[in-house]
Amino acid sequence: MRTIAFLRSFALLFATLPLLFLLGCGEEETEQAASTSSTPAIENVTFMAGFKAQANLPFVGAYVAKEKGFFREEGLEVEIQHSTGGGQHVQLLLSGDVQFTTADAANVLQRVADPGIPLVAVALIGQTGQQGWVTLADSGLDDPKDWAGKTVGYRGTVPPDLLAILKANGMTLDDVNEVNVGYQPPQLLVEGRVDVYPVFLSNEPDIIRRKLGKEVNVFRASDYGMPTLGLTYVTSEGYMREHPETVERFLRAALRGIEWARDNRDEAVDIVLKYASGEEREHQRFMLDAELEAADSDVTAQHGIGWQTEEQWQGLHDALIEYGALAEPVDVNAAFYNEFLRVIYESGGPGSP
Repeated sequence: MRTIAFLRSFALLFATLPLLFLLGCGEEETEQAASTSSTPAIENVTFMAGFKAQANLPFVGAYVAKEKGFFREEGLEVEIQHSTGGGQHVQLLLSGDVQFTTADAANVLQRVADPGIPLVAVALIGQTGQQGWVTLADSGLDDPKDWAGKTVGYRGTVPPDLLAILKANGMTLDDVNEVNVGYQPPQLLVEGRVDVYPVFLSNEPDIIRRKLGKEVNVFRASDYGMPTLGLTYVTSEGYMREHPETVERFLRAALRGIEWARDNRDEAVDIVLKYASGEEREHQRFMLDAELEAADSDVTAQHGIGWQTEEQWQGLHDALIEYGALAEPVDVNAAFYNEFLRVIYESGGPGSP
C-alpha cells in the first residue's frame, strides 16, 4: 500500500499536534502560538486545471477560493494555470512544477497501475462519471436496444462505459457500427453522420440543445449498473508525504470554494468568466449546475463534498478490469487518500474557523 499507512498515521499526528502543543506551553507561549496560527506565513503553490478554463467543478472550487480569499486565509498564494493537453498537467505535477491538479478517477487508476506514476486523489468531486452518449430526441432511438445496427461514436478508444451500456442491454460492439469520432463537434449527430454521439455530460448536451436547436436523449453508464466516477483533486505521493499541512489547507479552501459556488451560483459564474473570458454565461451556468448535481451522492450526503470510499474505487476498478481498460489489478488504496477530508470534516467542515 506504498506509503499510505505511514501517511494515515502522519495525518492523525498532524491533526492532534495543535492540541498537544497547547497543552505543553505556558500562557505566554500559548498566546504566541495562537497568534502565529492565525496568520500563517504565505506559501506559494500552483494548481493546474486539467483542461481549458470553464465551469468544471474542481476548477470552480479553485477559482472561487482564490477570488474570495479562501486560499489566502489558509496561508496559500495559489497560481492557477490550465493544461494545454496531452497530459501536461500530470507531467508537471510529477516534475514538481505544479503541486495540485485534476484527473478523472479512471485515469488515476490507470496511471497508478503504470509503475512510476504515483498520483493520489485527495478528493473525489465527481461522484459519477463525466461521459455519456446522446441520440436525437426525434430519432426514435430512445433505448440502447435501439442502437443495434446504428452508428455509435466514441473518442480515441472504446470506453468501458459504452461496453457496459451495450452489455446491460444484451449487446456487444458486434451489434453496432462503432466509429471513432475523436473530438469532432456534435454537428455530426445533427447532420446524421452518427446516430449515437459521445458527450461530456456537463457540456455537449447543452450545446446541442441551445446552439443546434435539437433535443436529445441522454444515456449514462451509471444508469446501467456501471460504478462510474468523475474528476478528482490529485497531488503526487511525494508532495503529499512531504507537505501534508499544505495539502490539507489547499483542500480545505478549494472545498469551501465549491460549497460557496453551490450556494451562490450566479456569482460563481461571474468568477468563472474572469478565467473563461469569451465563454457564454448560460453555458457555464449549465455546466456548473450539472457538475454540482454529479457531486452529490449518498456518500457525500453522509460525509461531505469530495468524500470517497474504497467501495467506490473498487467498483470502478473492477469495471475497468472487466472491460479491458486496466491490464492488471491494482490496490485501489494506493489511488486515493481520505485522511485530509476526515480532518477537515471532523473539525467542522471547509468553512469552519
